[in-house]
Amino acid sequence: MDRLIECVPNFSEGRDMDVIKRITDAIEAVDGVSLLDVDPGAATNRTVVTFVGSPEAVLDAAVVAGKVSAELIDMSKHSGEHPRFGAMDVCPLVPIAGVTMDETAAYARELAKRLGEDAGLTIFCYENAALKPERQNLANVRRGEYEALKERLQDPQWAPDFGPGEFQPRTGATAVSARDFLVAYNVNLNTTSSRRANAIAFDVREKGRMIRKPDMLTGEIARDDNGKPMWLEGSLRCVKGIGWFIEEFGVCQVSMNLTNVSVTPTHVAFDEVSEKARERGIRVTGSELVGLIPLNAMLDAGRYFLRKQQRSTGVNDAELIKIAVKSMGLDELYPFKPEEKIIEYVLAAKSGRKLLVDLSLKGFVEETASESPAPGGGSVAATLGALGAALGTMVANLSSHKRGWDSRWEEYSDWAERGKACHTELLALIDRDTDAFNAIMATWKMPSKTNEQKAAKEAASQAAVHQAIAIPFRIMEVALESMTVTSAMVDQGIQASISDSGVAALCARSAVIGAYLNVRVNSGDLSDDAARQDFLDRGAKLQEQAIELEQEILLRVNKAFG
Repeated sequence: MDRLIECVPNFSEGRDMDVIKRITDAIEAVDGVSLLDVDPGAATNRTVVTFVGSPEAVLDAAVVAGKVSAELIDMSKHSGEHPRFGAMDVCPLVPIAGVTMDETAAYARELAKRLGEDAGLTIFCYENAALKPERQNLANVRRGEYEALKERLQDPQWAPDFGPGEFQPRTGATAVSARDFLVAYNVNLNTTSSRRANAIAFDVREKGRMIRKPDMLTGEIARDDNGKPMWLEGSLRCVKGIGWFIEEFGVCQVSMNLTNVSVTPTHVAFDEVSEKARERGIRVTGSELVGLIPLNAMLDAGRYFLRKQQRSTGVNDAELIKIAVKSMGLDELYPFKPEEKIIEYVLAAKSGRKLLVDLSLKGFVEETASESPAPGGGSVAATLGALGAALGTMVANLSSHKRGWDSRWEEYSDWAERGKACHTELLALIDRDTDAFNAIMATWKMPSKTNEQKAAKEAASQAAVHQAIAIPFRIMEVALESMTVTSAMVDQGIQASISDSGVAALCARSAVIGAYLNVRVNSGDLSDDAARQDFLDRGAKLQEQAIELEQEILLRVNKAFG
């Protein structure tokens, strides 16, 4: 697995596109990084840039970006709605693949040191990279923003972690961190009152608001016995938020950072802001995502809103994303393009890899028929299995909104979800089977002149063979699992589609038998006798189960025909 980290620097420039382009051009010029997203905002006068790559390449690109921003951005002339204290205001690193958070924190501290020494920036480390406990929270680090920075730097307690300790009027200061994936999410309101938008933000953000004494004339802050201000917590965990007015759109927003979308997902934040706004006589009109969002967050949102409508959630990903976008009004301010906003889609496009599953049906058939040895039987078996699972899912989805069966929508939704999980995995296995074959061929080209080379080649060859057996074996397991959905739909699903259930069973059975042929042929090259026999024995049982279940399903289908 490639070791990948993401870098999401925020620059205090969102209006001069030439400056932004010169910064992003410098990032793209570094080998080993992919620029994923550039999101400028005129009202905030801030641009969020997202790029990904190997840790070493990402650090190189971040340092170059810091240098260019220092040359082009003058903080003494900056104004904007978003809190900020530096030209490169924040520069967080996020672990994506093959890298732990502890390792990412170490990389962040290395980056902080280089930005201080090579780019001449004043650096504070926060969150997981923090070197002092009081600097974990970005709000503490950035308190008072740029305007208070000169005075703060005179306090020994706030000496920077790296770089110049004296105030730099042009570049200000930069906060560097290692953190989990953060979703920057803004909810649009039908008000121009930033004070009311702030009140809603205080209602929902985890920190909440300071409690004030009942005397509304003075607005005095309530304090505890130790003289510390008392706080009333907000309703959403792992959420930071403020309210502001966005002049370019003429509306206010509740601007939030969702620091852990598994705790507070976007759809929960949207609904909670909507409710708190309603209580204050304000209506939510839509929302926007700044930067990127994980695919699962969008799929979860789609399922959430479909459940509220009592509709099946076992629909395809594109439909789930469409429901999420429309339900949260993510396209109110500008078109929401999944291929540009969902991180997995952006990474896939940047990889440049051509997948079999992205071919047209005609293209896939013609590629299979070509002189290339792959795709072969394993990929075709996975395709058959995916089609069978998709048919079973279709019957469940049709049944979920049959007139008169409204009370059973959740039952059919659950079946559709199971079927979708099967055909989604089988689609992925189409390319994985071809990848496994290509991996075997790659070992044939490895050098074998020395004993060490021979040993390395043999080890790589056996690992590739094991994978070439394990993948068709998984095709067998998933295709057989899909038959449980098909079997249920024969008796419980809409009877107008009972023939579809029969075809689904035929496809799944054929997928299991076809994949087992691949298990058997590839097992001949596995030197581990025990592992080979285990694959063969378990595969034979799966094949037997598939044949028996197919015959049972077809018997019930034919009985229904009379």
